[in-house]
Amino acid sequence: MKVSIITICYNRVSTIGEAIASVLNQDYPDIEYIIVDGASTDGTVGRIREAILGQENRIKFVSEPDCGLYDALNKGVQMATGDIVGVCHSDDVLFSPHTISHVVEKFACSNSDFLYADGLFVDPDNPNKVIRRWIGGRYSKWKVCHGWLPLHTTCYIRRDYMMAHGLYDTQYKIVADTDLLLRYLLDQDVKVAYLPEYVTRMRMGGVSTDATQRKRMWREDVKTYANHGFAFPTLKKIEKVLWKVPQFLMAWHV
Repeated sequence: MKVSIITICYNRVSTIGEAIASVLNQDYPDIEYIIVDGASTDGTVGRIREAILGQENRIKFVSEPDCGLYDALNKGVQMATGDIVGVCHSDDVLFSPHTISHVVEKFACSNSDFLYADGLFVDPDNPNKVIRRWIGGRYSKWKVCHGWLPLHTTCYIRRDYMMAHGLYDTQYKIVADTDLLLRYLLDQDVKVAYLPEYVTRMRMGGVSTDATQRKRMWREDVKTYANHGFAFPTLKKIEKVLWKVPQFLMAWHV
C-alpha cells in the first residue's frame, strides 16, 4: 500500500527541515513525498533542496506561486499516486518513525476509506511542551452533526475516495478542511476508522490559531455549516468550539 504525504509551505525556512526529516525517517518503505512550495523568498527552497539531497527518487518537489494553502493542497493531491494521502504541514512533524506503518496497518485491517487519529499541539519554540492534546475519540455521524470533527492533519484518506468526492473548495481561505471533512464524514457510504494514538505534533500559530484570523474563521465556519444545510449554522460553530474544551484540560496531564 503506497502512501503519499503532502507538505505545503511558504517562507518556513526555520521549520521545514524538521517536517521533511520526520517524513524521510519513517520506517514504512513505500512513501511518496510531495512538497509544494509557494515560491518562498526566505531561503526555504534552498533548505528543502538541502534536506532532500540524495532522496530525490522518492520526492516530488515544486516551487511556484499558488492561490493559497488549499490550492497548494489540491495541487499535491493531484500530483499524488499513492493509495492513501496524508498531510504533514511545514510547521509540524510526524509523531514517530513508526507513524505511517501504524496508519497502513489500521487501513489494512479496517478496509476503510478515511482514517483519523490523535494529535498534539505544541509550543512553537519547544515542540516537547504540549499546549493541547487532541484525542479524536470514536466516530459517529451524530457527533459530526453536533460540531465534532477530527483534527485535519491526523487524517489519512484513500486517494480514489478524494478524487470521487471532491478536493478542497478554494472559496474558503481558512476552513476548506472543515468543508472537506463534513462532506466526507457525512457521506452515507464512507468507511471510517479511528487509530487511537498520536500521529502528529503541530506547532501552535498557524492560520487558524492566529488571533487576527479568528473572526474570519468564525464567519467561514458558519458559512460552511449553512452551505451543508444545517438549520442553525451559528449553533453548530459554537458546538464545534465546545468540543475543544476537554483537549485543553487533558493537556495538563501529558
